[in-house]
Amino acid sequence: MGEVASYPAGTFSWVDLGTTDAAGARAFYGGLFGWQTEDMTSNQGTYTMCRLQGRDVAGIHEHAADQGTGWGSSVSVDDADRATARARELGATVLAEPFEVLGAGRTAVLRDPAGAVVSLWQPRGHAGAGLVNEVGTWTWNELSTADVPAARAFYRELFGWDAVDVPGPLPRTSFRLGELLVGGAHAPAPQEDPRPRWTVSFRVADADRAAERVEQLGGSVLLPPMDVPVGRFAVVADPAGASFSISAVPGGPLGGVDGS
Repeated sequence: MGEVASYPAGTFSWVDLGTTDAAGARAFYGGLFGWQTEDMTSNQGTYTMCRLQGRDVAGIHEHAADQGTGWGSSVSVDDADRATARARELGATVLAEPFEVLGAGRTAVLRDPAGAVVSLWQPRGHAGAGLVNEVGTWTWNELSTADVPAARAFYRELFGWDAVDVPGPLPRTSFRLGELLVGGAHAPAPQEDPRPRWTVSFRVADADRAAERVEQLGGSVLLPPMDVPVGRFAVVADPAGASFSISAVPGGPLGGVDGS
């Protein structure tokens, strides 16, 4: 469990960090998750591949100061050009038209109608993360948006996701593609950043200890560890300000692409 060789179209397949301090990010995430890193340089610039147990788990690339810092999520598609055209028909803004990542795939970047950014990934040599849902790896994607109904409609039409409401104090939805649990969406809580965005969560063995380690490495704890129905989680940020979640889920995720 945890190892993935390919991703069905319509499922998240990759996460990567755009940061104004790539060197600092390599040190921070290596110290937090035990990632090993390799810089890969081409005429498109330098891209850092992060690995755990010899398998690709995430990427890091340098951003200019005006681009900011943050984690991004990619959804696997069969045809990036066709999916981009369909997203535009559904009201998305195309931030980057489809382009080739040499030897790896074809990608495009969208802003959904509510304002959240998501990427498309058509694999041509690199399917995505080779290890997921294990300690130290990416495990969940969650959309924070004030307009959950609009998000449900957009992603249903674009990727074929089914949406199921989840009972709770705030509007929340889980997304499924057939039997696979793809991700979730919720309306931001009062203490949350209200900007629409896709957030990324990484699995840890102990949320409290991981939050302490974040601070030791120069990051910050934005939401202290708290209990949730599936385990315990916290929201943290790296030293450059990129936020992400850490989650300790004893039973592991359900319905994942790794067979969980």
